[in-house]
Amino acid sequence: MPNDKKILLEKKAIIALGGPLRLPEDFQIPFRISRSTAGPGAGFPSIAISFNGLRVKKSITTAPSEFELVQNADGSLSILRNGDSFLDNVELQPVIRHCPGQAFFNLDQRCENRCAFCSSPRLDPNDVKDMNADRILELIDESRSLYPFTSIALTSGVIGSVSETVERLARAVSSIRARYPDFVIGVEPYIDDVRQLKILKDAGTDEIKLNLQCANEKIFSRVCPDLDRDTIWRMLESAVAIFGKGSVTSNVIYGMGESDGDLTAIMEKLCSIGVIPGMRALRVNKYNRESLTEAIGVPVPVDPGYMVEIARRQRETMARYGLDTKTCHTMCLECGCCDIVPFRDL
Repeated sequence: MPNDKKILLEKKAIIALGGPLRLPEDFQIPFRISRSTAGPGAGFPSIAISFNGLRVKKSITTAPSEFELVQNADGSLSILRNGDSFLDNVELQPVIRHCPGQAFFNLDQRCENRCAFCSSPRLDPNDVKDMNADRILELIDESRSLYPFTSIALTSGVIGSVSETVERLARAVSSIRARYPDFVIGVEPYIDDVRQLKILKDAGTDEIKLNLQCANEKIFSRVCPDLDRDTIWRMLESAVAIFGKGSVTSNVIYGMGESDGDLTAIMEKLCSIGVIPGMRALRVNKYNRESLTEAIGVPVPVDPGYMVEIARRQRETMARYGLDTKTCHTMCLECGCCDIVPFRDL
């Protein structure tokens, strides 16, 4: 890897893993502020920035912070880190719905599963969004009037039962497919029966993400006590048969006490069955800190250099099995704001 590219990737990792971005006083953001209810930034207002072909979604603040956005005399934007120059020629990107370039909806932030790292069910219950199929179509139509995009993604916490949640997702997919037949649609559900995969496929889903969440089985049992790891593996294998190689992904969160060998092994196993691994560094915040500490002890922050190294290994492993993140057009790999994405960032 050329040294200048490595420096840029390390800067992406530093800013992705670091604190919020302080905005100048009276700074006018030209786009709507994102207020996500899922993912690493759930619960915090945020914007997307890009530099040198890389992009990051950052929570924003007006209080003193590690990072500060600066508007230069010529109108260009830069970022300072602890008062020193860090990034030049920064651009703001519109967040359509949760992501730049696509609309990603969380049907319900509530969830009956108690995964220690997940902020969504710990957000203010008064902020629950009413995301039925009709409302999602309204928001897609509204966003389409402002920005061109053709990718839609859906996720949801498990409420009532897994099958009921899947049916709700399928109804939303079917409605979107009917109005926008040429859109690429991805879903990120929890699945416990092969029939649910077929329901989502028949509704018009193109891509699916079924998350293993953790590379170590013992740690998994502590951080996701309500999930069945063996079931997830079976569903991943079935998903490849139904959706096809290159259209199935799985997030693996690292930084929860797993070994380096655990990460290498999980990437190898996922790729060997045709699943693209999504390697995500753990983010700790006010919503998940207590639950994570109870499950795994005080988390050790992920080193930015290690984030780059994991992405490099991820790319090498995927290449051996003929996998490429560019076959995915929805969700995290297409967005690229929270992770270093092989074949896109490096």
